Amino acid sequence: MATYKEIKGTQIEVLASDPSNPVEGQVWYNSTSNVLKGQSVTAAGAWSTTGALNLPRESGGSSTSGLVTSSLYFGGDEPGGRTSNTESYNGTNWTETTNLNLPRRYLGGAGSSNTNALAFGGGGAPSPPGFRGETELWNGSNWTETTNLNTPRSEVMGCGATNTAALCTGGETPPVSALTESWNGSNWSETGDLNQARNNGTLSGTFTSAVLSGGNGSPPGNVETFNGTNWSEATDLSTARRDSGSSGVSNTSSLVFGGNVPPYTGKTEEWNGSSWTELADLSGARAFVRGAGTSTSALAIGGQDSSGPGVAGATEKWAGAGAGLTRTFTDS
Repeated sequence: MATYKEIKGTQIEVLASDPSNPVEGQVWYNSTSNVLKGQSVTAAGAWSTTGALNLPRESGGSSTSGLVTSSLYFGGDEPGGRTSNTESYNGTNWTETTNLNLPRRYLGGAGSSNTNALAFGGGGAPSPPGFRGETELWNGSNWTETTNLNTPRSEVMGCGATNTAALCTGGETPPVSALTESWNGSNWSETGDLNQARNNGTLSGTFTSAVLSGGNGSPPGNVETFNGTNWSEATDLSTARRDSGSSGVSNTSSLVFGGNVPPYTGKTEEWNGSSWTELADLSGARAFVRGAGTSTSALAIGGQDSSGPGVAGATEKWAGAGAGLTRTFTDS
């Protein structure tokens, strides 16, 4: 049998860390993790496992436009209750950093990286009580309280490309709301309401071009797109659900994954501006998951897995069709 060197003309490299820009077909041995790895190209898109959160939890907030190499996750619900814990992702691992000023769950998030994020809304009894309007700005090392939402609420949906341009919509005031507010870096302003009041859906895009999918509404698979002023009804999800995660950069490009149908699901769907296409599932069914990135390069963060009621720290990376994907070789 021919050896790797005879086929490729080189020995398998031994590296302390994965190469920053591996090419298709490249193989190396990671001496730190003691595993053999290789680089392939996905044919139709695939999820792969990456570093887990240090504190497993669900229903937190994320820098929704964060990169798969630079993202932030904050707040949420962990076994001890509401948390203010914040973690920064570097493309491989999560590192704990400065906490939110206010512990909360079901909050909205926006931002472009682990140095640029916005947290808003959320809450839920027993701690903290009620429905919150507090907004906090992240500068890469600390959270600073800033102008509150006009309408305090929990179970909101948020998105935005930076911490100075964000969108917050829906949620529980109570009752379930259709209110939408736009953030300009210093203040929230009310803008066009949703056509369908709802909470616990998922929102991706920017404050002028967004898509909202699913949630606790009627019907639960309902989708709406936002143009900076008004919401328009669009094609429903193939699988109606709530408590899912999403990623995307506009109202014509989004990825939705996981959620509660019920039961919990790992299904992934891609939006192209007019229709949804089912793609590869998450490795396991989970709900209350959060997302970051684009429709071709995304993160699925935390949540609650199908075995419930425990929370999950698992993080998965999405690589769209034609993208490079690092794989770990096993003997199975």
